[in-house]
Amino acid sequence: MSVHIEFLVEEYSAEVALENLLLKFLPEDVTFQIHAFQGKRDLLKKLPDRLRGYRAWIPENYRIVVLCDRDNDNCFDLKQTLEQQAILCGFTTKSNYPSDDFVVLNRIAIEELEAWFLGDADAITKAYPKILPKFATQKRYRHPDEIVGAWEALEKLLQSKNYHPGGLNKVEAARAISKEMQPNLNRSPSFQCFFSGIKLILKTDNL
Repeated sequence: MSVHIEFLVEEYSAEVALENLLLKFLPEDVTFQIHAFQGKRDLLKKLPDRLRGYRAWIPENYRIVVLCDRDNDNCFDLKQTLEQQAILCGFTTKSNYPSDDFVVLNRIAIEELEAWFLGDADAITKAYPKILPKFATQKRYRHPDEIVGAWEALEKLLQSKNYHPGGLNKVEAARAISKEMQPNLNRSPSFQCFFSGIKLILKTDNL
């Protein structure tokens, strides 16, 4: 029985990016659906009801992936909140179940989804050719997950070459960069954590 994955993300830009990325590496027999919320607060507010809804009908081959930004939250506390909500709804999670047959995978983009884009310098330079690959060696961009204000950092980088002069269009940037991303090469640790979780769901290392 092939796997189906339900993705719950906090905003449309994440949906756009994930769709492009998933089509790159998911096997053809794996299906998925992405559900975007109206921001992180909306996702966290509606998550318990959504999980209870899944619990009432979810087939055996379904898995659920919850993805949200850390922003300024404490990463441990945010992860615990996500874990507790899943457990209270009767689901096994990657963190609380010793087997790889867990149902819910909770993952956090640190500190924001844009750090994942900054983790792939080649993808940015292909999407925006006036940006030179050497930007990734600059101190500000060297460690994507340590960038405070990742979307602002991406905006500043792109505007330095006259892209997005009126302000970063997060959806447009997400679409352009994610089309070029190579998951195995991404320098963001939180992206690799997400990627490794998908591999566990599919029970393979060959993605």
